[in-house]
Amino acid sequence: MNLIVAVDKNWGIGCRNKLLVSIPADMKFFRETTSGKVVVMGRKTLESFPNGLPLKNRTNIVLTKNPNYHVKGAIVLHSPEEVLEELKKYEDDDIYIIGGESIYRQFLPYCSVAHVTKIDHAYEADAHFPNLDEKKEWRITADSEEQTYFDLEYTFLKYERKE
Repeated sequence: MNLIVAVDKNWGIGCRNKLLVSIPADMKFFRETTSGKVVVMGRKTLESFPNGLPLKNRTNIVLTKNPNYHVKGAIVLHSPEEVLEELKKYEDDDIYIIGGESIYRQFLPYCSVAHVTKIDHAYEADAHFPNLDEKKEWRITADSEEQTYFDLEYTFLKYERKE
């Protein structure tokens, strides 16, 4: 199972249910990487999308505690166990955890690959991703050249869980 996330210097991922920054190349990488795949997210992440609609060309799985929550075009489940059971129907390599914070924390133990866009800037953030650099079971296996978007510098990193 994979995850995909953009983090700032402090591993911040969002503030007030919005991304910290929108970098076109990162958005393109997200689209290309997850297109045709299975994406797992929380309700608030889904609601942060344009018009609160599921992502096109993907199987959208939404985890929410609300038993009355329904959304057209998505599979809505109510516990991590239900999600893990549903995910057995798909190839491990085709599954991407896409947030937010509590979803990342709940599913990180099941992931073997993490695609991290690391932005060299500290934002005000109220949601964070676990710092993989401090976790000895994760190592960087690929990184891009440093990229620039206006005055922001960032890199695309691939972390893999050690066997």
